[in-house]
Amino acid sequence: MRPVSESRYLVEGMDCASCAEKIRTAVGGISGVENVSISLISGTMTVAHGDGEDIQPAIQRQVQRLGYRVRLLAGREGESETDLGNGLEKQGRSPADGNGHHHDDAHHHGGAKGETGWWRRPGVTFTLLYGAALLTAFAAGLFRPEFERWSYLIAMFVGLVPIARRAFAAAFAGTPFSIEMLMTIAAIGAAIIGAVEEAAVVILLFLVGELLEGLAAERSRASIRGLSRLVPSTALIEREGGEAEEIPAARLAQGDVIVVRPGDRIAADGEVVSGASSVDEAPVTGESVPKLKEAGDYVFAGTVNGEGLLKVSVTASAEDNTIARVIRLVEEAQERKAPTERFINRFSRYYTPLVILIAALVAVVPPFLLGAPWMEWIYKGLAILLIGCPCALVISTPAAIAAALSAGARRGLLMKGGAVLEEAGRLQTIAFDKTGTLTEGKPRVTAVLAFEGSEREVLRLAAALEQSSSHPIALAILARAGEEGLALPPVTEASAIGGQGVTAVIEGRLLFLGSIRAAARRGKVSPEQAKTLAALEAEGNTVSVLLANGIAIGAITLRDEPRADARSGLAQLKEKGIRTLMLTGDNARTAELVGRDLGIEVRAELLPQDKSSIVSALRKDGLKVGKVGDGINDAPALAAADVGIAMGGGTDVALETADAAILHGRVSDVAAMIELSRKTMANIRQNIAIAIGLKLAFLVTTILGITGLWPAILADTGATVLVTANALRLLAWKPRRPSSAAGGGANP
Repeated sequence: MRPVSESRYLVEGMDCASCAEKIRTAVGGISGVENVSISLISGTMTVAHGDGEDIQPAIQRQVQRLGYRVRLLAGREGESETDLGNGLEKQGRSPADGNGHHHDDAHHHGGAKGETGWWRRPGVTFTLLYGAALLTAFAAGLFRPEFERWSYLIAMFVGLVPIARRAFAAAFAGTPFSIEMLMTIAAIGAAIIGAVEEAAVVILLFLVGELLEGLAAERSRASIRGLSRLVPSTALIEREGGEAEEIPAARLAQGDVIVVRPGDRIAADGEVVSGASSVDEAPVTGESVPKLKEAGDYVFAGTVNGEGLLKVSVTASAEDNTIARVIRLVEEAQERKAPTERFINRFSRYYTPLVILIAALVAVVPPFLLGAPWMEWIYKGLAILLIGCPCALVISTPAAIAAALSAGARRGLLMKGGAVLEEAGRLQTIAFDKTGTLTEGKPRVTAVLAFEGSEREVLRLAAALEQSSSHPIALAILARAGEEGLALPPVTEASAIGGQGVTAVIEGRLLFLGSIRAAARRGKVSPEQAKTLAALEAEGNTVSVLLANGIAIGAITLRDEPRADARSGLAQLKEKGIRTLMLTGDNARTAELVGRDLGIEVRAELLPQDKSSIVSALRKDGLKVGKVGDGINDAPALAAADVGIAMGGGTDVALETADAAILHGRVSDVAAMIELSRKTMANIRQNIAIAIGLKLAFLVTTILGITGLWPAILADTGATVLVTANALRLLAWKPRRPSSAAGGGANP
């Protein structure tokens, strides 16, 4: 097998699914091209081709013939570009002239060229010029009626020539039944039968419709493109001696330490090494309340620092930070078509030729067999040709999916493609991991008991024993001591005893902190104390006993607590008619306590393969099953589910292991993902009904002679604009927040 390289291009003016399909077909036919994938949401095309082959000139020619402009992107986000379309500028024209498509320099990633107002786009200019030509023809007809037909004919050809050029370019490139071809046939046919004025106006309506479609597509792109603007272009990097130097954020590498001043946006994913401050994560995760970040906490690129100075060690380069990966994931998701979209695309391949056949039969059969007037039925056939254009139907699904994926990504809900988005809304059962999914994933101190002295004294001594350890229990005890502002005494002769606990000499006493059983072996625990400790353990706590010179003087209980929204999140799922269960490897007693607290069915003490088997068994029973886990030890079960959802803070595993990911780890976001899926599918059904309903209505009225060419193009253009506008409503989607009543269920 020969080596394959990939080139990535920005295609300006590619505003709809039919545009993308024409370009994919044309470029795919170039010798040396192995594969073409297109992301409508970013306006990009990725071409796989033989390594070392120079196919850029061929791509340039082929795409420009279709009326679009193409730029080679040097990097993933287009740090530099080679303009492959400047030859057209030198000729004083744009490849979009005459087809209504607009070119927007804002498509340039990173916004280096700035935004271009809609009125400055070449498609707008041409449409206005054509409108002026049409008005001139109308005026000429008023003052010199004998020239009316010729003036409209000239105006019509001014608009039609570029459209026809694109139609024949698409036909030669493998797409014979394009909307441009249907327009060309209908306009020429109308001119032949004497309906020149109507043909000229139909072209104007077509151009205006294409402009509206382009503006709608731009709004969809702007939603996800806005994410890239969250990351600042520069960063303050700390150099030796503590001095800070401003450098481009794109040059940051793992291990660099950046200085984030109060009010600054954080330029990279990283770990706080010093300082404390509240950080507003709303731009990335949608979390409305700023979070306190201290040494050891992770921060996301694009979030906003609050009142304190932070020093952050960079953990991901610019092209791999959370924002970049979210954008990349959404772009790649666009290339994975939903089942509904694949069906409609297959259907449209047969639908358009069938419409042409029906139009031809309408034009020919009544006059030939029934003696009906030829001109009247040819006119009706041409109208049906325009009515039958599948643009609105083809865009009905991808427009909604693009908007939904963008809306979800902006709120930390990532789905890898339309198929996942479509499937999520059909889930009937969702299985959750416990640790790190339904619970926080790290123990917290729940109580401090003092058998001698005070609780503060017990906590102070226990924290002193643990101050050199990184064990989760040690970190929880140290965190609690820090919250209470305790000063820790010096420690000597410290040592860890494997599987039992830690020991050291503190203030002249030999101290030990460990499990109940280890403490009973190493010292004296009274029957009353043992009974109290056993009861605490039975409640699902981990209990650490503190001995001083062999005598129990206190204990600390810890527990991995449920997430703050776990109960309300599960309630929202049950409200949607979804069964929930917990699959965990934890011991049955602890799991049952958490399950009872959350009101969820529990299956405990499972190995990874057991979880996978349970998910497979549920699917064999005919259920649609989702699995929510941390993306590591749950990998087999995530893979076995209809939809695997990884819960985590934007880690590589969370983003890449499963079908979907929840960035900020809220259980309620699982319900939000399902809500978004169901709203999207409802939107798609509405779009299909609009597209088909309008066409059927105008088909009947055209055959009955009630409507003609103008309403026909309005039916097509109007349906496309309505479908796109309806899909764009999903960009404003926000998940319903749980109410305070009924256990935090969703709002009605």
